[in-house]
Amino acid sequence: MAASLPLDPAHRPTKPRLVILGSGWGATSLLKNIDTAKYEVVVVSPTNYFLFTPLLPSATVGTIELRSLIEPMRRMLKRIDGRFIECEASDIDFDRCTVRIQDKSGHTADLPYDKLVIAVGSTTHNMGVPGVEHCHQLKTFSDAASIRHKIMDNFERAALPTTSPEERARLLSFVVCGGGPTGVEFAAELHEFLTEDLVNYFPEIPVSDVRMSIIQSQDHILNTYDRIISEYAEKHLKSTSIDIVTRSRVTRVEPDHIVVKRKGPDGKLLNEETILPFGLCLWSTGIGMRPLVRKAKEHLGEAQQKARALATDNQLRVRGVPAENVYAIGDCASIENPRLLDRIVEFFVDADTNKDGVLDRQEFARLGEELKRKYPHTTEHLNKLNALFDEFDVDHSGTLDKQELRVMLESIDRQMTALPATAQVASQQGKYMARKLNKLSDHAKYASAVGYVFPRDEEANDPFNYRHLGSLAYIGNAAVADFGAGRAYTGGWVGKYLWRGAYWNEQISLRTRVLLSIDWAKELLFGRDISRA
Repeated sequence: MAASLPLDPAHRPTKPRLVILGSGWGATSLLKNIDTAKYEVVVVSPTNYFLFTPLLPSATVGTIELRSLIEPMRRMLKRIDGRFIECEASDIDFDRCTVRIQDKSGHTADLPYDKLVIAVGSTTHNMGVPGVEHCHQLKTFSDAASIRHKIMDNFERAALPTTSPEERARLLSFVVCGGGPTGVEFAAELHEFLTEDLVNYFPEIPVSDVRMSIIQSQDHILNTYDRIISEYAEKHLKSTSIDIVTRSRVTRVEPDHIVVKRKGPDGKLLNEETILPFGLCLWSTGIGMRPLVRKAKEHLGEAQQKARALATDNQLRVRGVPAENVYAIGDCASIENPRLLDRIVEFFVDADTNKDGVLDRQEFARLGEELKRKYPHTTEHLNKLNALFDEFDVDHSGTLDKQELRVMLESIDRQMTALPATAQVASQQGKYMARKLNKLSDHAKYASAVGYVFPRDEEANDPFNYRHLGSLAYIGNAAVADFGAGRAYTGGWVGKYLWRGAYWNEQISLRTRVLLSIDWAKELLFGRDISRA
């Protein structure tokens, strides 16, 4: 299976072994930036390619070919002299520093590591809704291929003279559960496919016979975006006859229909049920744990009880691992935000340099800068220190006492949220990990009894600090972008090509850039591929 790799735990290579589990955004970003002169790099993944997931909705309707979205891992690793093992990581022994790997035949082996990065991603969570297995998902290469085949199969069957009107109506009903970027982009791409291509080849199916619905539990679709963007996207999609059902929950999925309940003014579900038949239902909501992550959390016990992913500190170290040599990045991980209020006494005493029992503006400014340095996730809440000082100086004394500081820290703690499970977060975390590991290796020492010994992470790098560069979404011959802090862009065909340009630029190889360019040119000249093959 992996005979070329020395799997004996007693073996130690001439440089520390870095094992990376996964081949997604976090893993590839790390690989692009790691110094392989300092590490023996081994990647373990059941898929031997990287998949550019943001463009999967386009691949479901033939706008681009699926092969244009993948980059072989072996091609990537060849450039950096790394090794690849096409196996599933099934378990981790944190005490022995080994990963149990299993091939497709069920054979297993233990792979030792000096540093381990878990980047296995996530699965779709069913949110406790029975029958979700009747829905399609859109996270993998095979998911997109299956949806593409199903769309064409539905249209071909609906065009048959032997198909009853009721069955035809069901086949031409498409339901999306979840109004996030994936669901919205899939609905937009499908509508374009219908109006720009299928209408020309299926004269027996009028556009008006096709029904598309997006079910969203929140007040708006794209609810993590700026309100202006959400409202613009809703208006745009509704103008294309896509039915957007907000403040509603899917309570059950059957093989040919879903059951939906609306929310009342108090947020509770009403008793009345609505049945929506479907020929294809896409489930695009919820983040679930992979079996490896679930098993790792069980091994680590109390340190991992609160999180719904692998809990890490702000150095991306997995909590509960004594050796501090295991990291988790991307969708499978969640950085635990420390409660600032728990350390109010320490903060106050350190900041009160003149020991007068209150903080003046200068002392508060120094405290704010120190908090931003130690806890980067607080940066956006501490950017305007003067305004913050004035807001919580309730007695207008020109100082903050301990109670006023307490109220401020409580307010910041309430606003702390987990980072979104996006490619952008995973990519930045991978880059951060590479920089830190490169620095740590400079001071690593080998001891025969314990292997390589590294300095503490804090000595090499500051905590991870996520910088939001903007969120994009395609809504059908138009695109929207949210750059944070109220900066939003909504545009028509110009936005569409800016969106394409941004993702073209994010490709990890010249090969995929060329293939994407060819696909977009083919779509422009000849239309989308409507074959069912």
